[in-house]
Amino acid sequence: MGQGKRVGIVGAGNVGATVAYSLAMLGSCHEIILRDNKIDVAKGKALDMSQAASAVRSHTVVSVAEDMSDLTNCDVVVVTAGSPRLPGMSRDDLLMINAKITKEVIAGIAKYSPDAVIIMVSNPLDAMTYVALKESGFDRSKVIGMAGILDSSRMAAFIQEKLGYGGGQIRASVMGGHGDDMVPLPRYSTVAGVPLTDVLSNDEIDEIVDRTRHGGAEIVGHLKTGSAYYAPAKSTAIMVEAILKDTKQIHPCAVCLEGEYGYNDVVSGVPVMLGANGAEKIIEVTLNDDEQVMFKNSCSSVQDLIDTLNENKFFGE
Repeated sequence: MGQGKRVGIVGAGNVGATVAYSLAMLGSCHEIILRDNKIDVAKGKALDMSQAASAVRSHTVVSVAEDMSDLTNCDVVVVTAGSPRLPGMSRDDLLMINAKITKEVIAGIAKYSPDAVIIMVSNPLDAMTYVALKESGFDRSKVIGMAGILDSSRMAAFIQEKLGYGGGQIRASVMGGHGDDMVPLPRYSTVAGVPLTDVLSNDEIDEIVDRTRHGGAEIVGHLKTGSAYYAPAKSTAIMVEAILKDTKQIHPCAVCLEGEYGYNDVVSGVPVMLGANGAEKIIEVTLNDDEQVMFKNSCSSVQDLIDTLNENKFFGE
């Protein structure tokens, strides 16, 4: 199945490199191409990973694109390029810096890998996914943001910590934007199929929800010099695998809504079916009044960022 598949990764920092390493260990693609401004660093990492792949008898080769024009005919391209979120920096501060970087990267992908599915990881995630969609001209099914899988896994880890059991059997659901306005869904979260509300008190659930919202900041607070990368990278690799293997699995991902949930031309995290063509189907779950209000706030936060980009005449330059 993995023969001949190519995955491009733009940005070989902690997240991008860990995505590459994770995929190389799985052996699900034939070639991984790293693209980074620091070409020598990328070359070193590529050699190291190719050797690790050989150690586990994976046939994946990791190479380096010295220029965007080397990133050709990829099935999937992961974009992690951008300035990191440093302590004290809001996601909005990153907006203009990373929008410009994204615009440039996407132009290259659209030109050299026009059939690729693009997975955005750069922050602010939902806005960058929107920029990538507009700049690429791709169908919305081919431009997907990675956030929901990460947020769900954070929530699941916190549930497991709180319960003290159920590891590997916890399914946590999160919708909405990636950031302080995410919409954790305890009603759709289960432990071995048992509703979360049956095993935890409302107070305990509220505590988990709050910790999930600030899960990224909590890690930044400990690391001081950077942000999380193991869970973000693994979450991204899960999406890449689902696309390469055409699994049709359902995962929460950021996509541009066209009428779903009552929203248009805004990116938000919703459950989607992932397959060879990207986000092949959007699943509409029923939200109660409280959840609808949270989802509305989440979408309007992203809309504010899109409005800021429009006010700065970012599109159509």
